[in-house]
Amino acid sequence: MPLAIFDLDNTLLNGDSDHLWGVFLAEQGIVDGDWYERENDRFYQEYTEGRLDIFEFLRFSLKPLSEHSPAQLQQWHQAFMQEKIEPILLPAARALVERHRAAGDTLLIITATNAFVTAPIAAAFGVEHLIATEPEMVDGRYTGNVAGTPCFREGKVTRLNQWLGRHRLDLAGSSFYSDSHNDLPLLQRVEHPVAVDPDETLARHARERGWPIITLRE
Repeated sequence: MPLAIFDLDNTLLNGDSDHLWGVFLAEQGIVDGDWYERENDRFYQEYTEGRLDIFEFLRFSLKPLSEHSPAQLQQWHQAFMQEKIEPILLPAARALVERHRAAGDTLLIITATNAFVTAPIAAAFGVEHLIATEPEMVDGRYTGNVAGTPCFREGKVTRLNQWLGRHRLDLAGSSFYSDSHNDLPLLQRVEHPVAVDPDETLARHARERGWPIITLRE
């Protein structure tokens, strides 16, 4: 069965779950609001411009996970899903996922956003397989560190190759849907790359290479 691979933020979602989690934490008073929001916005700008230091960002974004119990974090995440994620779940994205499901494809979401934030979102799409940046846990609590290779840029290729090896699958017939030029390393590896509401850099690459460009925001 061919793989249908989906980026999450600004592809299946009409927004960025990583950035919105930071907004939610600040609005709830869980973090220092003004400073945290400024840093959160700075990192998001650096991401869109293709100059994000992923390890600097992860030290910032994973730190709040280390400061609270998993039970408390899960309670906050439920509210986050209702307030921030459900309003940006795109009906056309759901329809796209369902078309691939009906075709018998193996569905996979791959995202730089950490698995704590994204696992419930993948579940909301009914997608069993998720490759995400993994926050480290020790003795049942998050440490604030990243475990393994961050699932970002070339790291997505590394993490996908590891996943393929474990599942004894390959990229024959595979599709990958993404909005971001940060995903060019993986888009160039699959048989059917698709630019979804792409940023300017990805749109230019897609036009030069004859890749399909679609929107899920109609």
